[in-house]
Amino acid sequence: MARKTTPPPENSPVADFEQSMLALEALVARMEAGELSLEDSLAAYEQGVGLYRRCQSALEQAELRVRLLKDPANPDAARPFDAADDA
Repeated sequence: MARKTTPPPENSPVADFEQSMLALEALVARMEAGELSLEDSLAAYEQGVGLYRRCQSALEQAELRVRLLKDPANPDAARPFDAADDA
């Protein structure tokens, strides 16, 4: 039976990550097309750095949530995920 997933709320870190990532990908595509002036390229780069930072922040918040869910009493004891652990 297929499991339905609901989209994240608009103000959640996950939604912010997804929106920022889509915007960043669109911005990179515009920059790679090579049709922007130098001034527009600099503005796009600045905007891209801001989007990158938003993505990083959302990922850090998601990591904290996972740590809290794993061991609410001791989130600092969590160790990074290693795919080899599941092998």
